[in-house]
Amino acid sequence: MTESAWPRSRAADLVFAWTASPALRIHMHAVELAMRHFAARAGADPDWWGTVGLLHDFDYERFPNEAHAAESEHPSEGVRHLRSEGFPDEGCTAILGHAAYTGVARESDLARTLFAVDELCGFVVACALVRPGKSLNDLEPRSVIKKLKDKGFARGVSRDDVHQGATELGLPLEELIAEVIAALRPHQSELGLGAG
Repeated sequence: MTESAWPRSRAADLVFAWTASPALRIHMHAVELAMRHFAARAGADPDWWGTVGLLHDFDYERFPNEAHAAESEHPSEGVRHLRSEGFPDEGCTAILGHAAYTGVARESDLARTLFAVDELCGFVVACALVRPGKSLNDLEPRSVIKKLKDKGFARGVSRDDVHQGATELGLPLEELIAEVIAALRPHQSELGLGAG
């Protein structure tokens, strides 16, 4: 599957139609940027990986799934919609697998990467927002790791998922964090972060 079959503009239209929250839209864009970065590293199609990243939470507002139901609510409802629109199965499986509670195995590089960067993107942005310049420019992986140990900071981020994601990608956590920072840093103004 290439972007020509599912262009980013089509994915963006779906995100805007289903998601009102600017913060959630920014999160999905951050994950898109990280996915594009990792696709280039893996020799995969950055447009396709980015599209999957952009869409991974598009149904979250409509179907928040606080009970973590495996086959209803987010992300299952969104994936049902995507399938009805002809979205490729590889992307659907990756989106299902990014929520560990679905029980869907992450067997592709695409799926493992989406799982690894999802929680971490949100956490890295949160770390930048509490810095004096609200910037990624001087954010170091060791600072992010220190914040991960603070259970009171960004409580909604699953530390278990962050660590599991690094393990599944076969990367040391510090290296995964460094790559996510590198992916987001050139685009920080798009993410509501300071440029200096």
